Amino acid sequence: MASQEIETLTAALSRLPGLGPRSARRAVLWLIKRRETALVQLLDALGAVQGALVECEVCGNIDTHDPCAICADPRRDMRALCVVEEVADLWALDRARLFTGKYHVLGGRLSALDGVRPEDLAIDRLLARVEQGGVDEVVLAMNATLEGQTTAHYLAERLEAFPVRITQLAHGLPVGGELDYLDEGTLAQAIRARRPVA
Repeated sequence: MASQEIETLTAALSRLPGLGPRSARRAVLWLIKRRETALVQLLDALGAVQGALVECEVCGNIDTHDPCAICADPRRDMRALCVVEEVADLWALDRARLFTGKYHVLGGRLSALDGVRPEDLAIDRLLARVEQGGVDEVVLAMNATLEGQTTAHYLAERLEAFPVRITQLAHGLPVGGELDYLDEGTLAQAIRARRPVA
């Protein structure tokens, strides 16, 4: 049996996504073995980020500056705006370095079951950004779930009032995917989004 402090640390780590009790115990043991280096660095990093985190007033990203590094970057294409559900989606897309425009985080997706309504999301802030002008294209990068697609449809309707091109991420077969292993929803989307062979 470990001390109460170690058990508390293990319980805290086990609540992180992707870590269960066993993985958390392994992580705690690894940190304890390297307490002079890894544990001290982790504690310093957590302490530094705790007091510095802010939500970007422009896009909703989480950063240590407001506006965030993406919004403040003059090399970004201000004419393209990519709308995502959560900050994790923004980070995933930006990590790929394929989109060079700006982002907008909704803070969730519409869901009647969960009681999430349009006024619960940053939709009004999105519309205000588009209304200011300078945006030529809005990319709806919603997750390929029922709620995500409902949100994308709702946003497309609201954005029709503005002179912008509205696009959506492609859905369907993943590269290297085998038909036999794909779920019916992915196959259905791939059939609906089929295109001519060049």
